[in-house]
Amino acid sequence: MKKITFFDTKPYDIHSFDALNKNFIINYLPEKLTRQTVYLAKGSDAICVFVNDTIDSFVIDKLIEMGVKLIALRSAGFNHVDLKTASNKLPIVRVPAYSPYAVAEHAMALLLTLNRKIHKAYARTKEFNFSLNGLMGFDFYNKTIGILGTGRIGQILIKIAKGFGMNVIAYDLYQNPNLDIQYVTLDDLLSKSDMISVHLPLTEQTKHLINDETINKMKKGVYLVNTSRGGVINTEALIRGLKNEIIKGAGLDVYEEETNLFFEDMSDTIIQDDILSILVNMPNVILTSHQAFLTEEALSNIAKTTLSNIESFFKDGTINNEVCYLCKN
Repeated sequence: MKKITFFDTKPYDIHSFDALNKNFIINYLPEKLTRQTVYLAKGSDAICVFVNDTIDSFVIDKLIEMGVKLIALRSAGFNHVDLKTASNKLPIVRVPAYSPYAVAEHAMALLLTLNRKIHKAYARTKEFNFSLNGLMGFDFYNKTIGILGTGRIGQILIKIAKGFGMNVIAYDLYQNPNLDIQYVTLDDLLSKSDMISVHLPLTEQTKHLINDETINKMKKGVYLVNTSRGGVINTEALIRGLKNEIIKGAGLDVYEEETNLFFEDMSDTIIQDDILSILVNMPNVILTSHQAFLTEEALSNIAKTTLSNIESFFKDGTINNEVCYLCKN
């Protein structure tokens, strides 16, 4: 049986993969894949990694040297992979879609929580404080939401927002003519939206798309939510936008410097990241730790697709759901 080493493994990963695995010996490791831990993959036929693992040129070369034949991403995103180095050397496969509903629903949950101050109400009532002061929100009905990115997740959120009776506008470099949606320019979306939800991959074109310039074009009092990749938002610019009250509140499931923090219990640790500390302590910011994907259905789909990708490769060399340097991924 082929041996697969999993990096950055959590209990929910083990549960979902063990429920479906019949053909592989799986070595689950809690350690993230880094230049220091890559040697733990020795003797493996393939490795399986997540979003905060490091797959740079050094790691790729070492994996090849140790005889690893495949890298399986149990995620959709692949901005953490050096595709150029891996090209024609080491195949890389991913899970292109696991549950767009999970992420879209989490985005709406963040918006609802920000608006109706549910997190504050919960904290108050635990102390038997039943005052309503400071908890006022507004109706979502007839408000305008701007969707940045109309891929699978963005499309689901569009349907959810329409169910609330919201006016929906969208921006995407690659417009989908089959969607019943009004596409607008980026400037129009920024200036007209009462809420903005980000659903873009992290690329050279989208890195820091939300910055001082674009924030200054936003409608004053906007709510901003990001469940895509942290690097789409310049965090220091975001904090400035929150301080000058252009942005009324932010719901963040991702953070551009999350790699060594998210998915871990850091409650007994002095956090050295001053920017993150500011965000966590701002009363109009809700930060969740990259959990938007975390539903039973999503975890089952991730396990099913990942194992299928690996099985196909070792059965006859078929590379399903490949990501590569010159491919249109």
